[in-house]
Amino acid sequence: MKLLFKLISLLLITAIATVGFLAWYQYQRFQETPLAVTPENALFEIKPGSNIRQVAKQLADKKLIEHELLFFAHARITDKAAQIKAGEYQLEPGMLPDEVLQKFVSGQVLQYQLTILEGKTFNDILADIRKHPNLEQTLSDVDGQAIMRQLGAPEGMSPEGWFYPDTYSFPRKTTDLAFLQRSYKAMQTYLQKAWERREPHAHIKTPYEALILASIVEKETGLPEERPLVARVFLNRLEKGMLLQTDPTVIYGMGEKYDGNIRKTDLQTDTPYNTYTRAGLTPTPIATPSKAAIDAVMHPADNSKVLYFVATTPGGASHFSETLEEHNQAVREYILNRDKAKEQKP
Repeated sequence: MKLLFKLISLLLITAIATVGFLAWYQYQRFQETPLAVTPENALFEIKPGSNIRQVAKQLADKKLIEHELLFFAHARITDKAAQIKAGEYQLEPGMLPDEVLQKFVSGQVLQYQLTILEGKTFNDILADIRKHPNLEQTLSDVDGQAIMRQLGAPEGMSPEGWFYPDTYSFPRKTTDLAFLQRSYKAMQTYLQKAWERREPHAHIKTPYEALILASIVEKETGLPEERPLVARVFLNRLEKGMLLQTDPTVIYGMGEKYDGNIRKTDLQTDTPYNTYTRAGLTPTPIATPSKAAIDAVMHPADNSKVLYFVATTPGGASHFSETLEEHNQAVREYILNRDKAKEQKP
């Protein structure tokens, strides 16, 4: 009887050891086996509220792993089961189970991008946001001032010019409002810092006035390096009580009536944005200014009396003048060069 008991005990111990060895062996193989990542299953989403057991089953359902129990066990053994974060992940071929688990724990979710370009209007920006497939649309029926209220701006503030031009990365399902909030805060922050470092000017009394002028400089500048001198032209005009007389403001005031051409009658038609008929700055910015345009307004070109400028060639550098006579001569040369360029086109 004792012999039989010993034999049974030995068999049990052997069986337990064998099962334990096989389990250990399977676990080791699992850890050393890359996930079966293909183009079809490389995008993996952990939905909010998912637990590690659900994630393991999802990995198995997508044929990324063979044994969901082993992934579940590994997460438990490494004490990471409760640390996974919801989001969309890009899995790469060759990734091992522990690397995938680390990715889920780190929250390194897939990022998408959208660029806000300098010189664009708020309507342009909103159109790009609405076309982006990975932004959640919540603002389709809301006007600009209502959007600004949701962003915490003062009542009645126009959205024009308030969104910092940059390339923004974000996870899928980021809301359009959250996207705009980042850009709005970035512009607020940069504008305030630039204002604190500015060279004071009697006719630019607030950061908002600087933003307005920066938007005009942005739209009037052919070459980036000319921005400080363009800013000086407009500041000199403000000092002398001259009209700014800048075409981009007229175009902005025309709205949808603008067909790509600006005519003499357009320059004579009064709108709040027509700087040929109204003195001073426009009521709001006319576009999103770049960092460089804001800097140019805060630090314009030094010791210059220039009051006029015109491109020397279409799309080329500008000629800056202190007198109307010199400016008119530069305009005549510009027209001559433009006509020559048209004649040379095939």
